[in-house]
Amino acid sequence: MDLSYSEEQRLLAEAADRFVKERYGFEARRAIVQSEEGFSRAIWRAFAELGWLGLPIAEEHGGLSAGAVETGILMEAFGRALVVEPYLSTVVVGAGLVGALASANQRAELLPAVVEGKSLLAFAHGEPKARFALEDVATKAKRTKNGWRISGRKEMVIGGPSADTLLVSARIAGKRQDRGGIGVFAVPAKQRGIASTNFVTLDGGRASHIALDNVEVAAAALLGASDDALPAIEAVIDRTIAALAAEAVGAMQVLLDTTIAYTKQRVQFGRPISDNQVLRHRMAAMAVRVEEARASALKAAILADAEPLPRALAASSAKAKVGRAGRFVAEQAVQLHGGMGVTEELSVGAYFKRLMAIEILFGSPDHHLARHAKLSRLAEAA
Repeated sequence: MDLSYSEEQRLLAEAADRFVKERYGFEARRAIVQSEEGFSRAIWRAFAELGWLGLPIAEEHGGLSAGAVETGILMEAFGRALVVEPYLSTVVVGAGLVGALASANQRAELLPAVVEGKSLLAFAHGEPKARFALEDVATKAKRTKNGWRISGRKEMVIGGPSADTLLVSARIAGKRQDRGGIGVFAVPAKQRGIASTNFVTLDGGRASHIALDNVEVAAAALLGASDDALPAIEAVIDRTIAALAAEAVGAMQVLLDTTIAYTKQRVQFGRPISDNQVLRHRMAAMAVRVEEARASALKAAILADAEPLPRALAASSAKAKVGRAGRFVAEQAVQLHGGMGVTEELSVGAYFKRLMAIEILFGSPDHHLARHAKLSRLAEAA
């Protein structure tokens, strides 16, 4: 199989690499993280002008109809620069859900604004007792004369503080852990009855805990008029995992390169510490983990549009592999930099924090190993 980039993919990679080098240095990022919103509207507008906000969105809505591999190329570049703009929450997850679930009219209303950079989305799905189980939804949506009334609690809504529209999952029918009976509603973030607790995450990003108290929405707020949204949610999250894995690879590569450069410059007992064979072995092990993670991320992207079982197996395999590889590379980088590795002056600590966040987002390695084992048994029985 030829895994080399096509001409279009190569140009995308070069453009993304050039952008982050010219516009997203570490000091510039530090200023963005410390700003009130925690991301740059100017950078977001630049993403729109470059067409990146429409990369995976259908052409009929102003996008480019690109696939998961192209999204992974962009996300890897974002990982190298630790980009904090809400691309994952708005474009990969949010627009992905709208594209998968919404009616033609709903897509026409929501997606062009995302492509143009005028609207931010956030998926409000995780709940206090769910523990990464996507089918575990206790938030209730009840029919009213004019639409729906939603009540419940959502936790760790990535991109929630800046979102214009929340995509809220709620149970229309069935019990808390039933696979059926789940719908996704497009709810204005400022809708009456929504209370948000916003906070800064470990890696400098922004997220919210959201409480919905009898939030009234119109009947048209239910995406696709469907109460069977779970398969689409699972598909979008698997695609998101592929994108997140690519971002992690970008961050891991920077840590590897930075560590190698540092050990060549750091002199101890009259010699660079890179002359120490034990440290060379540790850096070689880091390089192996980076390449393993890269292969897993690419496989997840290639299979993002496959049948549910192989897609899910590839996504869970990538999440487990990348999570553990990212932790290993990050810990080695910090240790080989010594005490400087955890200071604010160096970027190493920021990459460490982002990789720790990626490890737990959308399911820990242990969760995905268990999911992979369960799916493998289903595949063997089929």
